[in-house]
Amino acid sequence: MNDYDPTSPDDTNAASGPSVSATSGGADATQPPQPASSPNEPASVAMAEQAHRLSLRRFLWNRKRRWIVATALCAVIGVSSYAATSASATAASPSATPGQSASGSGAGGGSRFGGGGGGGGSNARSGPAAGGSSGTVTSVSTSKFTITTSAGQKVTVNETSSTTYQKGTSSTGASAITKGEPVLVLGTTSGTTIKATQVTVQPTGSGGSATSTAAGVIPFQRGAQTTSKQIGQIPANYSEGSGTIVSGTAANKATKAALAAYPGGVVDRVVQISNSEYEVHYIGVNWPHHIFVNQDFQVVGAD
Repeated sequence: MNDYDPTSPDDTNAASGPSVSATSGGADATQPPQPASSPNEPASVAMAEQAHRLSLRRFLWNRKRRWIVATALCAVIGVSSYAATSASATAASPSATPGQSASGSGAGGGSRFGGGGGGGGSNARSGPAAGGSSGTVTSVSTSKFTITTSAGQKVTVNETSSTTYQKGTSSTGASAITKGEPVLVLGTTSGTTIKATQVTVQPTGSGGSATSTAAGVIPFQRGAQTTSKQIGQIPANYSEGSGTIVSGTAANKATKAALAAYPGGVVDRVVQISNSEYEVHYIGVNWPHHIFVNQDFQVVGAD
């Protein structure tokens, strides 16, 4: 601390010399005591020195008081600004959008080795979700097999303890899944991996989704530009990314319908849109990307 910024008036007094009693004739009683003049000094010099010291003490004390007041004022302004900013931020924060949560039953089935299928949610871009694919079995191993779709997409199918198997309309077992068999797989889809809840071996040449053909399906080609076209009826109020993801029976029926009309890709979610129809989200091909299914589970359009 330098001489021009004392910590208190008392510190200055202590450095100034011995004190004297305040007088009633002109000296302020509240001011620090004044030192006595030396008998060898002329009276005018002693008085001038005394006046100089008194003026310096007042200057320093007034300076410190201004510093204390300024510090306190800054603190008050800072607290007020923080309160105003907090209030503004609270007022500007958007509230949760009504209807964003949605319930969904499991897509049916858990896992041959534990776990559950299905899922639901409010965001049409969430995942994994109920879906499926169809194609020909290309390899079989313990608890999984792979299929290749009619458009050349490879799909991994994980079997679980709750996976059910059918051959046509009759129940069967996992042993029915052999290389070369055409199958339809339903379950929880994550990319090109499906956790199967139901696997159906489809009769060859009987019009099943694994063997049917649909004009216009464009296989995926790396680097190729996505085709943009529309076929059939596209809901007028449809907005990509809107709707509610569904699971269970509705998702399975919509997936089957989409795969029968447009085999070759993978359904990775089914979304119920505002007019109660369904948008089946399709990946693994360059077209279609969305398949629209009505309330009777009939395909009405694609884009």
